[in-house]
Amino acid sequence: MTTDEKWMRHTLSLADKAYQQGEVPVGAVIVKNDKIIADGWNQPIVNHDPSAHAEIMALRSAGQNQQNYRLPEMTLYVTLEPCVMCAGAIIHARVGRVVFGAYDPKTGAAGSVFDVFSDSRHNHQVEVMGGVLAEQCGNKLREFFRERRKK
Repeated sequence: MTTDEKWMRHTLSLADKAYQQGEVPVGAVIVKNDKIIADGWNQPIVNHDPSAHAEIMALRSAGQNQQNYRLPEMTLYVTLEPCVMCAGAIIHARVGRVVFGAYDPKTGAAGSVFDVFSDSRHNHQVEVMGGVLAEQCGNKLREFFRERRKK
């Protein structure tokens, strides 16, 4: 198992927390030197906050933990390709690397629909890798929406 797979498995366990709260099951963790700095999972419904995506929750927690809004040399792992909002926040936080699981063909901002990270006009470039444990990440989302449609 690679380091990226190890941390993606951790994000899947965080996605389960979102699932249990009735949220879209997306989890995120921020790692530096193979240690967890912060984690998060989707909470927009519970928090009545449209910005409470897993990535944003992890970024907020990491900023508090590090006492800095900049998070250089860190890797953000997330089970679903970031949206435009999250991609912008990741760039502003100066995260060094993003690794995601499932691609998002509707709102993905790491190449699926938009390509926010690769725009050279940004003053910070983020290394991006997608598709790590994509099947497991995608299955969790499909299962959630399948159950939701039944209700």
